[in-house]
Amino acid sequence: MMLNRRSLLQQLPLAAIAGSFHIHVRGDGTRKPWVTGNPAIDKPREIALNILKPTQAQIEHAWELHFGSLVFESYGFAPRFAIDGEAINQAIKEGASRDEIEDLRESTMMNRGATNERERKEFLDAMRAAGVTCIFQNAGEEGSDPLRLLKRLAHFTNATDLMKPALSKVVSAGEVEAVKQAGNVCLCFTGNGVPLRQQWDSVRDELRLIRVFHELGIRMMHLTYNRRNPIGDGAGEPHDGGLSDFGTAVVAEMNKTGVIVDVAHSGWSTALDAARASSKPMVASHTTCAALHKHFRGKPDDTIKAICDTDGIVGICCIPRFLGGKGDVTALLDHLDHVIRKFGAGHAAIGCDTAYVSRFEKEERARIQKRADGSSWLGGPADRWEHLWPKDDFQTTPEAEQSVAWSNWPIFTLGMIMRGHRDEDIRQVIGGNVMRVLKANAT
Repeated sequence: MMLNRRSLLQQLPLAAIAGSFHIHVRGDGTRKPWVTGNPAIDKPREIALNILKPTQAQIEHAWELHFGSLVFESYGFAPRFAIDGEAINQAIKEGASRDEIEDLRESTMMNRGATNERERKEFLDAMRAAGVTCIFQNAGEEGSDPLRLLKRLAHFTNATDLMKPALSKVVSAGEVEAVKQAGNVCLCFTGNGVPLRQQWDSVRDELRLIRVFHELGIRMMHLTYNRRNPIGDGAGEPHDGGLSDFGTAVVAEMNKTGVIVDVAHSGWSTALDAARASSKPMVASHTTCAALHKHFRGKPDDTIKAICDTDGIVGICCIPRFLGGKGDVTALLDHLDHVIRKFGAGHAAIGCDTAYVSRFEKEERARIQKRADGSSWLGGPADRWEHLWPKDDFQTTPEAEQSVAWSNWPIFTLGMIMRGHRDEDIRQVIGGNVMRVLKANAT
C-alpha cells in the first residue's frame, strides 16, 4: 500500500526527516531526509550519496517510495545488539569454557534487546531508519546438526517473544502485512541448513525434522553451505556433482512441508538441479550474477534462469568481494540491473547478508578481560570447517563497504530510481517478490 507524501512524513520519526550536515547533491533543495542523527547510519549514507550524486527530486521520490512500501529482505541479519561485557566477565570468573563463552556472546548479540532498553532502542531505531519491515533472518548456524541449528533459532525466538509487539516472529505473508500496517517490524526465520539426524535408517526417517523445524517457525533452508553434504555440493567445493538422489527427496519434502528451497551457498550444478526438481518457487536468497563477476558465491545465467522458471527470486547481496568491480553501491545496482533487465523485475530481490551493529558494541568488548596469554576469549578459529572461502585477490575499501551498509536500504531504492526502473518494479524488488514466494510456499 502506498502512502501519500503528507501521511508518509507524519509517520516517519522526526530524526528521519531532519538534516544537520551538507552533502553533495545536484539541485537547490535543502531538506535532507537521509539524516538520522546517528553517525553510524549517516556516514555510510553520505558516502553512497556522494557516489550516486542524485538530484533532490530523486531523493524525495526515493524516500516516499521506500517508506511507503513493504520492504522485505530476502536474507540477512537484524541489527546486532552489543554484547554484554559484564555477563561475559562473570562467566569467565566462574570458569566457563571458551565454547560456553562463545555461546553467551552469540546469545547476547542476538537477543539482548529483549532485556536491555538501550539496545532495544538502538535496534528499533536502525530498523526504522532502514525502512525494513521484515527480514528473512539467519536463524541457524551453518550445518545440518539439529542441535547446532537450534541455537540461533532459540536466540531469535527469545528476542521476538520478549520484544512483541515492536518486534515479532512471523510465519506468513499475511502476518507481515499486519505488522507493516501496525508500524512495527518482524523477522521470518531461515535456517542455514537442513536438519538431518544422520542415522540413515531410511530416507523418510532422515526427513522427519524438516517438519519439526517448520513448526518451530523456519520458512526457508539452505540445501548446503559452502561444503559438500549428503544433499549436494556447496559453492566452495572445487568439484560440483549436483544434487544427490537424497537431495531430490529433500527438495520434495521441503516443497510439501512449506519450506522455501534456498541455494545461495550451493554449487552451480547443485543449484541448477534443485531448481529443476522444485515444484514450488525457490530462491538464491543472497548471491550475485556470475555474468558480471565470476565468483564462487555468484550464480551463472543458466542457473538464475532455472530459479526464475520456478517463479522464484534471486537476492543480490551487499558483499563487495562477491560483487566485484569497485564493490560499492554502483556494483550492487549493476547486479540488480542484470537480473531485472534480463529475467524480469518479478525475480529480483535484495538479501544484504550484512548487519547494522550497535554503536555500543566496541565499549562492551573493551570491558572483557583477556586470557592469561593476552588473547581474547571471543571468537573461534578462522578456518572453521564449514566456511571454506577460496582465496581471491579482490581488495575492498572502507568506502565500498560503507556504501552498501545495511542501513542504506533507502539508498538502494534511490539507486534503482536513478537507473530508470519503474516504481511498481522497485516495489517488487524491495519486498513484493519475497512476499509472493512466501505465499506460494505456504501449505
